[in-house]
Amino acid sequence: MTTVPPGRRERKKAATRQKIADTALRLFLERGYDAVGIRDVAAEADVAVTTLFSHFASKEALVFEQDEDFEQRLAQAVTGRAPHEPLIPVLRREIHALVRHCTADSAAPIWRMIDESPGLRKYEESMRLRHAETLATAIAADPELSQTATASRTIARFVIDAYSLAREAAEPEAAVDEIFGMIEAAWEATCPRNHLDEGFG
Repeated sequence: MTTVPPGRRERKKAATRQKIADTALRLFLERGYDAVGIRDVAAEADVAVTTLFSHFASKEALVFEQDEDFEQRLAQAVTGRAPHEPLIPVLRREIHALVRHCTADSAAPIWRMIDESPGLRKYEESMRLRHAETLATAIAADPELSQTATASRTIARFVIDAYSLAREAAEPEAAVDEIFGMIEAAWEATCPRNHLDEGFG
């Protein structure tokens, strides 16, 4: 499948969005999240408030500007994998990449800001739940995986929680592998073919 390069309008829109996000993050880190308003960000980025809201639904969303990208990547890890490619290793690679991104030295001040803000913590929690639901929907819709809605949602929650737990661990990369060892075992226990094999044991 050929990917069509974005047109001039899409590139300009993406550049404006990135400029707003970068400006907001700089102001939040310089002055404190609560001390900066939407109008402050819009003025500093030299855009109208309506333009800012056309890109970001809320002030909290400015902090998590890659939210939608991560959500789509997780779903595409399911839908875009090769035929008969095992699911869990694919998701493990995505979570490893996400954890590496979010545990880089440059991300530390951002996470301190999030941890110190009840509003941002609440937003991040709702974001994780949404990511889990999107991932669960992709898993349940794949006929090759043959999982119930409950099993799909359970595994998806485990995967999303793996990211949060690993990010807070002393050795994030090792934590991802440890957690995914448990996720793999849970996944194998839910696979219909395994239950079928047991019946003939």
